[in-house]
Amino acid sequence: MDEEIEAVETVEAKPANKKITIINFIIIAVICVGLFIYMIKVDGIDNIKNVLQQVDYRWVAGGVVCLIIHWFCEALNLHLPLKRMYKEQPITNSIKVSMIGLLFNNITPFATGGQPMQAYELTKTGKRVSDSVSALAMKFAITQTALVVTTIVVALFQIGFFINMMKEYLWVTILGFAINILAIVAVVLLGVNKKIITKIIVGIIKFLAKIHIIKNRDEKIEKMEKSIDNFSEQFQVIKTEKKLVLKMFLVAVVQSLAYYSITYMVYKAFGNTGISFWQIIPIQAFLLLIMMFVPTPGSGLGAEGGFLLLFNSVFKEGTINMSILFWRIYTFYLPILIGLLFLIPTKGKTTERTIES
Repeated sequence: MDEEIEAVETVEAKPANKKITIINFIIIAVICVGLFIYMIKVDGIDNIKNVLQQVDYRWVAGGVVCLIIHWFCEALNLHLPLKRMYKEQPITNSIKVSMIGLLFNNITPFATGGQPMQAYELTKTGKRVSDSVSALAMKFAITQTALVVTTIVVALFQIGFFINMMKEYLWVTILGFAINILAIVAVVLLGVNKKIITKIIVGIIKFLAKIHIIKNRDEKIEKMEKSIDNFSEQFQVIKTEKKLVLKMFLVAVVQSLAYYSITYMVYKAFGNTGISFWQIIPIQAFLLLIMMFVPTPGSGLGAEGGFLLLFNSVFKEGTINMSILFWRIYTFYLPILIGLLFLIPTKGKTTERTIES
């Protein structure tokens, strides 16, 4: 039976569509060129040169350190559950898979391309897709929980500042947090009560088949039920590992703080003063919520526009556009460039499963 599931899952794990990937890269290039043209037109070359000469590159280097910490924590939270199932899983492979995930999250709308590509990459070293999905889902649930909890705690301590900054957008904040919480609940329900999620997913598949969006309805339902069963079994095993969950949660908190620190490093690099690191966190968290609703690869234009809208009043005059560029280099362009390097084929070690389902 396990061999049949593995055969099915290997077929399901497919690489990204090359044509769509190329189109997404073109969109990213157009956005990048447009940003440069906008900056030159608004700020002028002389002002840009002057701003760059005044940048404190010690803070820029600090931003690079924060980015590396963010990347490592991302990889570590994938590695920990994989290591639980595959004792010989090397950290180097977890880092590679994680960076490929960041690459495809940044070049696909709504960050939808990362997890499928990660699952595909993991199959190359002998992982079952359902095991990979279990690890990825667990990482997602814990990371999002840590992100939401960290932001809420900091926002409560900075409640006056936060309400004053976000008074016109509080409904978007509430909606964004609600969506994140619902996503976390859905993943947990999938592991705890698979019947509810199975009914919902089967209902969706039947509806999509009825309106002729998908074919082979029964085959799709059978594959989905097998994957849900395996995920639920792995979730039951992993959820008993309280130390593992706590460890992943703490790593995710560090990851969140490292990501927020990038914005603060950019803020300080351009000689800004007046607001603290802890006040940056809720504003940056709100910016992430805005980016969730932007359908372009990497939330292009929405991310830049949101940064301008939220941070324009706290950055020194004449520095906001360069600050946007630096922030996007850290959070968008560098993950793409470094992620592309990890696509270079390497000989990975095949790992054997060490937990029986």
